[in-house]
Amino acid sequence: MKKFVIITMLLLLLLSLILLASPIDVELLKEAQFYEKHDDGSVRCTLCPNRCWLPEGVTGLCRVRQNINGTLYSLVYNKPVSVNIDPIEKKPLYHFYPGSKILSLATVGCNLRCNFCQNWTISQSNPGEVRSYDATSEEIVELAKEYKCKSIAFTYTEPTVFYEYMVDIAKCAHENGIKTVWVTCGYINEEPLRQLIPYLDAANMDLKGYSEDFYSTYTTGTLEPVLRTIEICKEEGLYFEITNLVIPDANDDPEMISDMCVWLKETIGTEYPLHFSRFSPQFKLTNRPPTPVKTLEMAYDIAKEVGLKYVYIGNVVTASEDTFCPNCGKKIIDRYGYSIQEMHITDGKCDYCGHEIFGEFE
Repeated sequence: MKKFVIITMLLLLLLSLILLASPIDVELLKEAQFYEKHDDGSVRCTLCPNRCWLPEGVTGLCRVRQNINGTLYSLVYNKPVSVNIDPIEKKPLYHFYPGSKILSLATVGCNLRCNFCQNWTISQSNPGEVRSYDATSEEIVELAKEYKCKSIAFTYTEPTVFYEYMVDIAKCAHENGIKTVWVTCGYINEEPLRQLIPYLDAANMDLKGYSEDFYSTYTTGTLEPVLRTIEICKEEGLYFEITNLVIPDANDDPEMISDMCVWLKETIGTEYPLHFSRFSPQFKLTNRPPTPVKTLEMAYDIAKEVGLKYVYIGNVVTASEDTFCPNCGKKIIDRYGYSIQEMHITDGKCDYCGHEIFGEFE
């Protein structure tokens, strides 16, 4: 995987040199946050654990942050490639205003190269390869208000790479009484993370697997920074849910799943919802079959045995997408796909026994 990263960086260097043949109007770009300037004109990006060293004209592994004349710029500020209205359950967030609408947006780019990426057509693209739209923070918020969305999600690709755009949208959203959601791989350094959290109301974090070997084999990242992100979000009091995409013959080992669930229990407690999502063959991992439902059910059973209170199976319709009160055991949210059929929660408490349900509800 390290060899892959080196080859990728060389290709990005070549692309950057090609792009330099066409002058870039820096007046139209946004200076990036979190980088160091060096005397030789190079810069070091400090936004994420990749810590890309970027000589003049070179773009980072994320494809969207470039050194131009010794200054690091975001190439995707105000440039979303996807803007949609989704049910919040699609993020997935099951305990954060269930049944509400959320405006979802993304730019191109990602700071990981997961070979199973479900949104690879935009996450693994360069600026200009996918049609983008001009949309300021204020325009995004006005769109959310127009469609009566309770919240805005930074999602689909990796929002960390459009950090400046995300923060400005989030600030404007909060000024207008709209919630914000970060759907992320969690691959971010501590300082930018702690500065981001005050502008967020919720997150869904993708814990891709619970081993460094899995991360080095299937991604260009490492596990430890993701675990640290989860710890920091807990410390800072941010509401979040965890998603684990279960991939056959990759991260579906019962012992790995058990170890992950034990770590979650010991680190953040038993209340934070955990979603086991079904894998479908995508990108460079088309030789694997979809995750068998019995594998997802095995993961679900392990998590419940460990003691996690809210466990779900995603990307497949089963009874395990419903919410049950951990006190009385009765079904309090009946789901079918991304829609809510019935909900028996009032003021955040179970209608049957009065037990307080973890999350944020109307």
